[in-house]
This record gives sequence, structure tokens and C-alpha cells, in this order.
Amino acid sequence: MQIDYYIYLSLALFCIGIVGVLTRRNAIIIFMCIELMLNAVNLLLVAFSKMHYLKNAAMNASAGSDGQLFVFFIMVVAAAEVSVGLAIIVMMYRNIHSVDINFLNRLKH
Repeated sequence: MQIDYYIYLSLALFCIGIVGVLTRRNAIIIFMCIELMLNAVNLLLVAFSKMHYLKNAAMNASAGSDGQLFVFFIMVVAAAEVSVGLAIIVMMYRNIHSVDINFLNRLKH
């Protein structure tokens, strides 16, 4: 499969995530869109790592694992971000009984 298909799919996923973050008011949906954008980046990292491995397969035996290591670290950071973000959303729901991000101004007082 050509690298162009991976780029187009990743671009589509990233654009869907950006539209979701900019247009939605629900905090949980915003977090889902952020995760969608991170997964689009992960897809590109693995695709470019595969492309780099195919070019340099004779020179280096471990050339295909670089992108996968980056993806692993991105997923670890994303898991930490989700756990902290969901804890904030739960506390917000307990205080104001809504997950609408427009009500965050009430937390200032």
C-alpha cells in the first residue's frame, strides 16, 4: 500500500478531530476528538517508519521500530492525559452537574 493512502486517512482523521474540538461543547466529546487527533499522528508515525524501513532494510535491521517506539510513548502520555482529564470532568460534574465547557466560568468564583 502506498504512503499516500496513509497520509490522506491521517489527514481526514486529524481534520475530524479539529472540527470536533472547535465545534462541540461537551467535554467528553472534546477529549475523544483530541484522542482521534493523537491517533492520526500515531498512524503517520508508523506509516513513515514502515516507509523508512523499506528503504533502509539492508542497512539496519531495527529501522522499523523507531516510529513504533514514538507511538508507544505517545500512547502512554495520552493515557495519563485521559486519566487526569476524566478526573477533572468528574469533579466538574459533581460541582455544577453538567459537562458543558461553557459552565467552566462558574468555577472561577
